[in-house]
This record gives sequence, C-alpha cells and structure tokens, in this order.
Amino acid sequence: MASSTRICDTEQWKDLKHWIVMRHAMLDVFYSEFDGMLLDYSRQLATLETIDKLFKLAEAACLKEKINKMFNGERINSTENRCVLHVALRAPRDADIKCDGKNVVPDVWQVLDKIKEFSERVRSGSWVGATGKALKDIISIGIGGSFLGPLFVHTALQTEPEAIECARGRQLRFLANVDPVDVARNITGMNPETTLVVVVSKTFTTAETMLNARTLREWISSALGPKAVAKHMVAVSTNLPLVEKFGIDPNNAFAFWDWVGGRYSVCSAVGVLPLSLQYGFSVVEKFLKGASSIDQHFYSATFNQNIPDKSMATRNNTREVEFVHFGFMPQHLVLLGLLSVWNVSFHGYPARAILPYSQALEKLAPHIQQVSMESNGKQVSIDGVVLPYETGEIDFGEPGTNGQHSFYQLIHQGRVVPCDFIGVVKSQQPVYLKGEVVSNHDELMSNFFAQPDALAFGKTPQQLQNENVPQHLIPHKTFPGNRPSFCLLLPSLSAYNIGQLLAIYEHRIAVEGFIWGINSFDQWGVELGKSLASQVRNQLHASRKKGEPVKGFNFSTTTMLKRYLEKTAIHVIRRPRGEIFSFKLYPGHSEGLTSAEMIQRLEPTLGDPLYLASIPHLPIHFVWTHGATLRLHHSRTPSLSPRPCFNVGAVPRTGFTRRKEASADVPPDPPALLPHM
Repeated sequence: MASSTRICDTEQWKDLKHWIVMRHAMLDVFYSEFDGMLLDYSRQLATLETIDKLFKLAEAACLKEKINKMFNGERINSTENRCVLHVALRAPRDADIKCDGKNVVPDVWQVLDKIKEFSERVRSGSWVGATGKALKDIISIGIGGSFLGPLFVHTALQTEPEAIECARGRQLRFLANVDPVDVARNITGMNPETTLVVVVSKTFTTAETMLNARTLREWISSALGPKAVAKHMVAVSTNLPLVEKFGIDPNNAFAFWDWVGGRYSVCSAVGVLPLSLQYGFSVVEKFLKGASSIDQHFYSATFNQNIPDKSMATRNNTREVEFVHFGFMPQHLVLLGLLSVWNVSFHGYPARAILPYSQALEKLAPHIQQVSMESNGKQVSIDGVVLPYETGEIDFGEPGTNGQHSFYQLIHQGRVVPCDFIGVVKSQQPVYLKGEVVSNHDELMSNFFAQPDALAFGKTPQQLQNENVPQHLIPHKTFPGNRPSFCLLLPSLSAYNIGQLLAIYEHRIAVEGFIWGINSFDQWGVELGKSLASQVRNQLHASRKKGEPVKGFNFSTTTMLKRYLEKTAIHVIRRPRGEIFSFKLYPGHSEGLTSAEMIQRLEPTLGDPLYLASIPHLPIHFVWTHGATLRLHHSRTPSLSPRPCFNVGAVPRTGFTRRKEASADVPPDPPALLPHM
C-alpha cells in the first residue's frame, strides 16, 4: 500500500479527535443528487468544517491512490495476493480493466454471453430435463456471498413489474444452510422433473455447499436415475475435474475468478446465472448497468474540488442555515464512507441500522451485513500491525415500518445508532383505496420522512410541558435527539436502481477500509471456527461408528458433546437372515426422506443389499439377506428390551409370506429410524 503509517498517527486524525470535543452540531441542509437519486446528509453530526477535515483525512490516507490501485488491478488484497476487481464484472463490453497486465473484461463477457445463451435455452424450453419436461424451477446452492447477494437481488426483483412478467410460471429458491430443514423447505412442492439445480462453489469443496449438492443429487437421481444429474444440475465453479467427477457436464460449468471475493460476487455467474434463469438476461443486464454507473462515478471522484465552504451559507430570519447542494458529485460515495469512519472512530458508535422503507429490500440488510462486517471487522492493519482503534460496524436492519415495532425504541431512547434510511419515490406495487386519506405507499413514506427528524431533533421536556404532559411521564417521553442518520431517496426500484444501491454500499465499505488502513478483501476470521468444526465432525463419526469416547476438547465442549451423543443414541439390534421388519417413520424424524432414499442410506451401513418387499410411503418394509445391524433411534422408547418392538415374521428371501401381530407391550409411538447412519 501507499504507506505503512497508521492513520491514527497523522495530524489529520488528531485534528478530528480535537474537533469532535469542540463541535457537536448538525448541518441544516446538506445533500447531493445523481441520476435521479437524492442523498441527504443533513442529520449527520458534522459541519462544513468537519467535512473539510474528513476529506483532508482521506488525502492523508492516500484514498484516491488506493481507489486507483483497485480499479487498475493491483494486488491490493495482499494477504491472499489477489486483485480486487468486482467492478470488472459489470463493466461495459469495451472497457479495459487489467489484472496482471491482461484485460479481464473480455473473459467476463464470454461468461455473460454463455449465461445468456444457456438461460435462454432453458427458459424457451429447448433445454429440457431427463423426462422431456421444461425446467421451470431453479434451486441455487451456495453459502455466504454465493447466497446473500443473489437472494437480495431476487427478493428486490420479485415485485418489480417487468421482472414479474419475465418470471411468470417460474420459481427460484436458494439453499444455503447445511441444516436439513433448509433442504426440506427448498424441495417441498418441487418436482425433480422440472427442477434445475445450480451448485455454486469456486473450488467445489465448500463443505456445506457440497453436502447440500450431494443431497439434491440424490433427490434427483433417486427419482429420475443417475444419468439425469447431467440434465438437472449445472455448476458455477473453476474446478472442472471435480465438477465432472460430481456428475455435472463441464460444459455446463460457468467460471468466475479469484479476483472476485465471495461477498462481492453477485454480479458474477454466482448471481447472474440463477437470476437470468428466473428473470431473463435482459433484466439482469439492467442490474449490472446500474452497478456500473456507480462504479464509473466513484472512480472519477476527486477530493480537491467542489468542497463547499461558508460562502455557500444563506440566512433566514431566525437563524443561520448552512445550505449545501453538491449537485453532480462523484465524491458523494466517498463522503458516505468518511462519515461512517467519523461515526465509528471518533464518536464511538459501533453499530449501523439499515432501514429500507420498501419491503422489496428486506434482504438488503443481511447482505450488507456480510459485505461490511466480513470486510471491515479487522483487528490489524494491512501490514499486520495491531490497531489502537476499532474498525467496522455492527450492521443490522429491517424494512420500515416493521422495524419501528421492533428495535426503534432503542435507537430513539437507548443507544445511539447511526441509521441509513432508504426510500423509494415510486412503489413497485402501488395501491390506492377509495376513501383513504393517503395511498398505502404515502403511508409508508410518511414514516420514512418522520423518523429521521425524530432521531435528529427529538423532543424536549419543555415541549412536553407545553403539551400538558403529566410531570411523572415527562422523563419517559423525552427524546434526546442529536442521533445521526442519512437518507437516500431512489426514484424507483427497478433492476437498474437495485444495481446502483448495491454498488453504493460496496464502495462506501471500501472507502472505510481504505481510511482505516486494513485489508477489506480477506476474511481470515472465518477460518478458525471451520477448522474446529472439522475436529468435532471427526469426533462425532468416531463416537457413532466406533464407539470411541469424546476426547481432546475442553471440559465445556466435552460435556455438551456427550449430552448430544447421549440424546441421539443408537440402539443396535441384530437379527438373523430372512426376517422382515415393518416400522414407521414419523414426520420430523426422517428429514423428509422418501422410503427409497432411506433404504439407500441403510445399504452402506448394513453392508449388504436390502430387498424391498414393499414401498408404501408409510410404513417401510424390507428384508436383508444375512445377519446385519439395524440401527434404530430409541430416545422415545420407555425401556430397552432384547425383543424388538416391531412387527416381525420369518419370510423367505424372495418376499413377504406372513407377519406376526405386534405384542401387547409394543409402545404406541414406536421410535423413528435414525436417518444419519
């Protein structure tokens, strides 16, 4: 990087530290406009002098130089020795953005063209599934940035009029969590014959993603046969050998590159492929163009001009009003990041609330939560020096007005939490009811305009006294105010605007990291937990399969593991050849598996093929050919008996002959078969 000097050691940082002790006022009118968007900073705890000092801090941090290095393809992700070029993913076809001297834009568009061609084949019905049916249902498997970013865009587009028409008759779901409940929710109501699965894993080794991928591969192959996998599964990956070994045709693998960080990958095949399959490439291309428009203006930002001064202030009859209109101002994105640093590092506010007054943006906060907290939640500088100041923000949020009935109490009268209010001029789905005072959208936006003022100006005891509020309630109804926020008003929520919103946050977060002098593009903090989980996984396997005791963990973890193993204990019953068991799988115990899938899980454990006598949905009947071990969950069994609690009868290998009636002491609620063997 440009300098190894800690930003906190510069005169500009020290000047701001001194400045915050002296000044604590808000600007009255302070906003900028771009491409129909209005950004209002008036309610930040910053004056014109503060803004000037923040831009001087940016110069001291060599911010412009760092931005240029990112766009020029230098390896600014030094800990992983990688370029950071997510801006190339949405660059125009004729752009020139280099990594190691090579223009990567043609490679990007080669993949985009491939996605366009493939998605059009699927959507038109020229690419069909194994049984000849059109593939109208998409399940995208990925985790982290491979899930949160695409889900945010999908949710925002679901109610956009053009996108609705393009997606009619289709559905898109995202499978991320390794919890089998997430699998069950995703495949419920889905037909393997009409489902296309997109597996997103750069290396094709991500533990959670690949387990989910194998689960859905089993779901498809058990219904349609193993050869159906090639017609019903595609990949977003660079590891073609593993893709092919998995059963996916390498020609149906869509590439992305190591200069794309996971949380910045929504504009790559990670997001573009599933979104194009759902909405068509033309809609997604508008999203990319929106993001690109912000990229270009961010890159053109200059910090030595258009900085306002006191000469722009006007006066009314009662007080001085500082009126600042930046107009066409590329550095408004820089200012967003600078004000975040101002709130975190100088005011000491650790959190930020993202409050979109649009239900379509309900997944914005979770996505920005990852982009921000994974990027800037660091304890050392990019040179590995421990920092004496905090970096990053605790991001959370909920759409208005839902959040008002959840956590706004705290942000009004509890902790100070800087807020991002995001509003939309034109609703995606306007409703006008006869006789109502305002439309539904006007009701929503009334709250959007009111809440920032309530936070900024509050309500004083004197005002409450003037309203004749009882004295004992005045302390409870006092609002301290002086709580910072900024407002972003979008003209609409089209695919183009959604792309702009995404890029605004991405660049804002990068500015924060550049100022703090950290590496915003690695994520070593996620590695330790994954490593420890691998140790636990090995222990669970050893304890379940070999009966080995829990060892090698601290007392607390050992205690919890023992309890978990005890409560999921497996009772072993050995039966001679030729017998048949009949038992029931109860909802919630079988992980949503069909009878055939359960049999397939049992075969490797028993070590010999199982011969199915009958496959009704419930119960399951099967026979094995020699003495083998059948494992049954017994946590709901009152007592363990050497005699099995199921219908048992001697039958030949070829099938059913007779079945003995269950004895009187059979529990009325027999145990469920343990699905993980």
